[in-house]
Amino acid sequence: MKFKLKSSSLRAVSIALAGLTAAAAFAQNPAPLRTGVDATFAPHAMAKLGGGLQGFNIDLGEELAKRLGRKIEIDGAEFSGLIPGLNSRRYDFLLAPVTVNAERAKVLLFTEGYLDTNYSFMELKTTAPVQKLEDLKGKTIAVNKGSNYESWAKENAARYGFKFDVYGSNADAVQAVQSARADYNLAGSTVVGWVAKQNPALQTSYTIKTGLVWALAFRIDDKAGRDAASNALKCMKKDGTVSRLAVKWFGFQPDADDAANKIAPGTGVPGTEGYDPTPVTPKCA
Repeated sequence: MKFKLKSSSLRAVSIALAGLTAAAAFAQNPAPLRTGVDATFAPHAMAKLGGGLQGFNIDLGEELAKRLGRKIEIDGAEFSGLIPGLNSRRYDFLLAPVTVNAERAKVLLFTEGYLDTNYSFMELKTTAPVQKLEDLKGKTIAVNKGSNYESWAKENAARYGFKFDVYGSNADAVQAVQSARADYNLAGSTVVGWVAKQNPALQTSYTIKTGLVWALAFRIDDKAGRDAASNALKCMKKDGTVSRLAVKWFGFQPDADDAANKIAPGTGVPGTEGYDPTPVTPKCA
């Protein structure tokens, strides 16, 4: 018995095969992967004694390259120059944490998220931890000037009855907590996790879920690169690598539903432009 595929089915098969071929070619390319990070964003990327870079995203990038059979060159640069550097083809992708939003998804291709971009409170271990936002009434929060955390504080101070002080850097905001000029510091969960991990007098408490994630960013025309990196990232979640790196650098174990562990059914960030809902079974070594 003979079967005849409709022209639409033939086109779908051809597109799928072309995508697999392109992704395989990307993974087998002998040239080093070129990427960039903001080398001042500890603990994601920071200088280490003796030269070079270290941090969560550095480890993530090196493991990604290893699984793709490629070397990697990581450039430390200002964050404002990273997306232009990607679009000018100086970089193959961005290893720096890039928050996925509707605006960026129109001009970049993303892998699925590898970390949630939540906000967390930090306080002295002698201070009562924040268990709910109503606990902030009558308290003082220290935040970094110009940050998302300052914006959150402005929007919610009257609602929850707290005061907030603004500092030129998050390090200064943390110092305000340590010197009892503020009750709590509000910053990114990964950053406060890192600070508390370094200082036994501090602890983290309540986390504000934003629903946003950090993902690896590729040029809008580099589907092969995005798909190859996405497969490797899925495998790194599947075997617990991303979660272990979170514990190493941030001091907390991601939940099963966090981006560090949850594998997207398709390719990209669900619900955003550029997401490919075609089911993917990770191909892991």
